[in-house]
Amino acid sequence: MAAGMTKTQLVRALAEKLEVSNKQAAAFLANLCEVAIKETKKNGVFVLPGLGRLKKSARKARMGRNPQTGAPIKIPAKTVVKFYVAKAVKDAIAPPKK
Repeated sequence: MAAGMTKTQLVRALAEKLEVSNKQAAAFLANLCEVAIKETKKNGVFVLPGLGRLKKSARKARMGRNPQTGAPIKIPAKTVVKFYVAKAVKDAIAPPKK
């Protein structure tokens, strides 16, 4: 499986596309991440138009099994973050079969 783009490669690609310095592109990326985290934490959802959305959701407590011993264990409730890809992106990457 091919490796994905590294942060450095992403910063360079953004800098070239927007015709700014690598430092400015890195600052933009850092600020975008910071805003996404802050908004998801505060409002429970952060929409990145054209790409998708981050959504905070609560996961209920449930029973699980210890894979080594097979003994049942209680998994506590917790908050998780999910990313939902926008339909346009999904269709562009993997077009629906007709």
